[in-house]
Amino acid sequence: MIDETDIKILNQLQENSNLTTKELAVRVNLSTTPVFERVKRMEREGIIKKYMAVVDASKIGNSFMVLCNVRLKQHTRECSQEFVEAMAHYNEVTECFNVSGDYDYQIKVYVHNMNEYQSFVLNKLGLLTCIGSLHSTFVMGVVKQTNKVPVEK
Repeated sequence: MIDETDIKILNQLQENSNLTTKELAVRVNLSTTPVFERVKRMEREGIIKKYMAVVDASKIGNSFMVLCNVRLKQHTRECSQEFVEAMAHYNEVTECFNVSGDYDYQIKVYVHNMNEYQSFVLNKLGLLTCIGSLHSTFVMGVVKQTNKVPVEK
């Protein structure tokens, strides 16, 4: 269970995971030892999963983002497993969600351009026997994009 201090720590770390324990302690108005212990506990409990750098896709030329909805041919364990295992290995896929509604999965794909996306569809997704159909939506602009999870009581 997390308390108000844990919430403050989590919110600070989500803003900047590079904070030292000392900097974090100042921001949550606590001494360093309890902050260190709280962070380690939340890491052990899996509340904090990992620390990462957020990369600006446009600065590295991978700013062509596609949201691709996927419908499987069959709803079998084997078909689903084939799809999930493939998504785990495709670097172009940054997120994959099992969703309800008309489609079974939604994936977020980053590539350099339309030609590269076409190659991804033909040479990777197209080789998966489990896929029944795809629907691609090309992102024209990003209004809000965050990895932050709302943490509050």
